[in-house]
Parts: sequence; C-alpha cells; structure tokens
Amino acid sequence: MERKEFQAESKRLLELMIHSIYTHKEIFLREILSNASDAIDKLCYRSLTDEQVGMKREDFAITIRPDQEARTLTVSDNGIGMNDTDLEQNLGVIASSGTFQFRQELDKDAESDVIGQFGVGFYSAFMVADHITVVTRKYGDEQGWRWESDGVEGYTIEPCRKDTVGTDIIMHLKADEEPEEYSQYLQEHTLQRLVKKYSDYIRFPIRMEMTRSKRKEGCPEDKPEYEEIKEWETLNSMVPLWQRQKSKVTAEEYNAFYKEKFMDWQRKKSEVTREEYDKFYQEHFGDFAPPQSVITVSAEGAVTYKALLFIPSQPSGQYYTEDFEPGLQLYSSGVMIMDKCADLLPECFNFVRGVVDSPDLSLNISRELLQHDRQLKVISNNLEKKIRSELERMLKDDREGYEKFYRSFGRQLKLSALNNYGAMKEKLQDLLLFYSSTQKKLVTLGEYVSRMPEEQKYIYYASGDSVEAVDHLPQTELLKDRSMEILYFTDKTDEFIPDIFRTYGDKAFRSAVDGDLELGDEKQPETADHQETLDFLKETLGSRVDQVKASGKLKSHPVCLTSGEGMTFEMEKYFAAVQPDLALKAKRILEVNVEHPAFAALESARITDPDRAKKYAEILLNQAMLIAGLPLENPSDYTDLVCSLWK
Repeated sequence: MERKEFQAESKRLLELMIHSIYTHKEIFLREILSNASDAIDKLCYRSLTDEQVGMKREDFAITIRPDQEARTLTVSDNGIGMNDTDLEQNLGVIASSGTFQFRQELDKDAESDVIGQFGVGFYSAFMVADHITVVTRKYGDEQGWRWESDGVEGYTIEPCRKDTVGTDIIMHLKADEEPEEYSQYLQEHTLQRLVKKYSDYIRFPIRMEMTRSKRKEGCPEDKPEYEEIKEWETLNSMVPLWQRQKSKVTAEEYNAFYKEKFMDWQRKKSEVTREEYDKFYQEHFGDFAPPQSVITVSAEGAVTYKALLFIPSQPSGQYYTEDFEPGLQLYSSGVMIMDKCADLLPECFNFVRGVVDSPDLSLNISRELLQHDRQLKVISNNLEKKIRSELERMLKDDREGYEKFYRSFGRQLKLSALNNYGAMKEKLQDLLLFYSSTQKKLVTLGEYVSRMPEEQKYIYYASGDSVEAVDHLPQTELLKDRSMEILYFTDKTDEFIPDIFRTYGDKAFRSAVDGDLELGDEKQPETADHQETLDFLKETLGSRVDQVKASGKLKSHPVCLTSGEGMTFEMEKYFAAVQPDLALKAKRILEVNVEHPAFAALESARITDPDRAKKYAEILLNQAMLIAGLPLENPSDYTDLVCSLWK
C-alpha cells in the first residue's frame, strides 16, 4: 500500500493546524461533528429529489463511541460518504472544502444549513490524536474506502468493506502527558459536556451510549440493589429555541432553556437528583431565578441572524465586580463560536444574557474568532434598540416587574447614562427611577415633570444614604409644607446626575438642601438683630465652616449644613470612599434658624457666658454634621462636650 505525501503547502498548514491555529484542543469535537452534520445534510438534501435514497429526515443521525481500552474515539454518520477521489481531494489536500463547493452549487433558496467552509476542521483532530482512520462509503457506490494518517508524515487510501453508506472517523488518542490529559475525551460526561457546549444545535441527533444506574428487578424495597446499564441517548437539542416562533414556545420552555444555558435553577429539592445537582454545580453554578423577560429577534438584511435574549431578574454574584465578563453566546449556523462575545452588547445593557446565531459571520480559519466586526456592529446596534424597547414596554405595561429589575440593574443604567459625560443620557434617562416624596414610590423624570405646577422652575432633589435619611432632612421641610415633590437621590451615582444631565427637557435640577430654592415667595429671615451672634458663630468655628448665615428653609430644626454650588456632601462621601487620598471636601455653609429656641439660648449665652456660648456653637456644628451624614472629627469630644453642659 503506497503512502502518499501531503503537498508541501498542506504539510506546513497541517503543522499550523496542530500547533497554532486552534486555541482550545476540545474544539476538535465541534469540527468533527460539524463535518458529520454537513455530510448528512448533503444526503438529506438529495433525498428531496431522489427517492432511491430511501431515508427520511428522522433516519439520519451521528453517533459517538468512546473506547477506553483501545483509546479510540469514533464519530460516525450516515451521510453522503466519500469515494477514493473525494478522499484524495478533501483529506489529501488541506483547505479544500467539499462543503463549501456544495454550498456554492446550491440554489440560494434551497433549505440547507451546511457549516463547513475552510476545509481544515477535520485536521483539528490531530491535536488530540496521533493516528486517524477514516472508513467511508459514498452513496450510490458499493465499494468502501479506508483513509489513514499519522499526521504530517502522509496518508494512505485503500479499498475496504463497509456495509452502510456514511463515514466513520476513528481517532486514536495520544498518550496522556503533563499537562494534557487526552483520556478525558473518552469519558462520557466530558463528551456530553462538549456536545452541549459547542454542538447542541447541530440539526441531526448526536447519540452516545451513556452509563446509567438502574435498580435491579426483584430486589427488596428495604434493601435496594443497583446495576449499571448502557442506554443510547441523544445529547443535543437540535432545533435552537431561537429558531422557533415565539408564539409557539411556552414560558416553561423559555425558563427551562434559561436554566440550562445561563446558570439558573429553581426546582424543589425533592425533584432534583444528586446527579443533577452535581451537573448543575459543575456546569451552571450562578443565577438562581428565572429571567425577568424574554426577547426574540429574527432579522434579515445586511446581516441575517436570530437572537434569544434574557433580562435576568437579579444580578449574578460577580456582576458588580471586576471578575464579571459580559457577553452573549455567539453561534454560526448552530455551532458555538464564542461563549461570551462582549461586542454584541452595549455596555449599558451588559446584564443581558442570551444567544445570537448568524450564518453571515466572517470567521477566521479556526472558527473561534471573527475576522472583522462590521457584522457585530450591525447586530449590536439592533439588539440595543430591541433591549431598550423591551425595557420601555416593561416600564409601561409591567411596572412591578420593571421595578424588580431596576432594583437589580438600575445602577448600571445610571452609570451608563453618566459615562462619557452623558453620551447615552438621551437614550437612557427615561428608564431611570427615583423615589418621590409625594408619591411614596419610584417615579420617572417624565412622570415628575408631568406633575409640576406651572410656576415651578426646577426639578427638586435631595440626597442621602436612604429614603428615611433624606425624608428627615431639615432642609426639605419648606418644600414639603408646600406639597412640592422632591426626588430622593439615595444611590451614590445619583449625585452626579444634575451635573451631567443639567436638564430634563427644559427643566433644570435644583438641590432642595443647597442654596436658594427660588420659590418666588420665599420669606427671608431678618438678620440685622442677629448679626453679632452669627459673626460669633463664624469666629468660634473658624475655618471649619466657610460661612454662617440665617436660614430661610428651616422650620422645626435649629441648624443645617449646606454645600452651596460645586461639590456636594454626597460627592465628598463618594470620593472619600473611592479615592481617600484626594481629601476632597465640599464647602460648609452653616445655616441657622434664628427663630429656634436653641439660637435664642446661644444669643443669651453669648452676652452672659461666652464660654458656654462657644460650647453651644460646637454642638450646633456637630449636629449639622450628623444631619448631613458627615463624620465627626472626634465623637468622644462631642459626647464630653454635651455632658459638660449638665454640670
């Protein structure tokens, strides 16, 4: 039997295939299964016009047979098969693709989903095998053929007997060597995982005998005995959920898909076997709730693709950490190309999970990476519109569901709206929610503006660590007395919205706790009679306050602290947490209620007991600091000061 040499160019390419082109060795199974699917597709297509094929679509299948003793992995199909000429052309010349030629010869309207295009996928098997045998028989021929190769040293082709049409790929796996464990590709659970990961949507069933534990017949109920049996199982789903019409898919099916593909699990413990828990932990550990919403997309045009997207109901444990990796699963004709393609999602919607399947992607030779991103940009722009539209629908039609979603991912929307100096604010501002002082619930900016009295100039807001903290701010009393609505900014990112957004529509933002509220009929306090006491306060407190003034917004409280224009106290606290070395501080304006008994006591003490008056001044400043949520320089000194007044 004559050994044939690969062409020089093919030999160099084969060396690249084995050592350089593919990133992950496990991809070999994806390539072999894709070739098997293409072979079946060709015969299946022929069966539409040739009755002699004698096979229906349900008769076609791919089988996987691992043999641990012989260290062989066999992938078989009952597709079109090959003769000696086909073997010479397709396997003897690397980068010659019979599938690509078949695709070119097809009528453009023909229904076929062939995958291959480069003619190199078969040789990826040499990454894990040191010897490959191909036994094949072409449809319409009686003669079978055997192709064998050890890799770059060449190959042989000889006739052989094969009783059925189709192809067997027999891969003799390499010996295990650190750090590579080639034996793993003979293990049932590994092969099952790889099929689900890369080839779950191959259009024909992929079958393998799986070892299962079965209770022996006739054994006592109180002393059960078990035995291992082999059962043929279909490993792949075949028809992707995103290829089906949304109206024909139940919510239960969507939830089941989400649980399987995107790490979700919500079943009663009694309904789950230990094996399922193990599999779940190994493959899908992460989210624990069904998706909040499902989005289906089917697009034809510049780029043809289908997408199935899920909006989660809660963030994963890593979502707000540096370890989080956003992205959608990317498929090409049902074969997974990338597990997380970040380019498919805009940053603002990076919480979305799902899949995108397109036959139009420009892949590199290994089908692991994209050659350029034009198609991705088209898909990403379309998906952005679809996701935003779905969120707008939820906000309008399912307010409870949207608020649940917002509690989990509202911060991401805010951060995205603020990023790059508000480049995305126009697209995202109507999706933001804030607590309302009058409505006692979350509202949009649009809803707030729609309720504004005609004479109201500004969108009023107040900041704090919580709704309760903001609700008790003394500076908000005046607005509340006038039944004016205030938005509560309780997230650290909220404080940057007025500076970045500037306005919503034609309405500017105005802090309810800082500066003049510009209500038009605000009563200004008489300060002439109290100026000496105000000066005393400033002198006593020194550089710790930038200004002391009589307040027009305080009613029941004696004092408050405002920051004026520029940096707010919430910004100060934010930067103190993330960049403490900067030591950034807002201005401190001490506003005093000159009509409060506490101020009257201060005025009296200033004349009769200046030392006691200084203590009053210190207490008022510390009270204002506490109300503003700012740390005291020395809490112990403050408590000692208060206690000293009891003596």
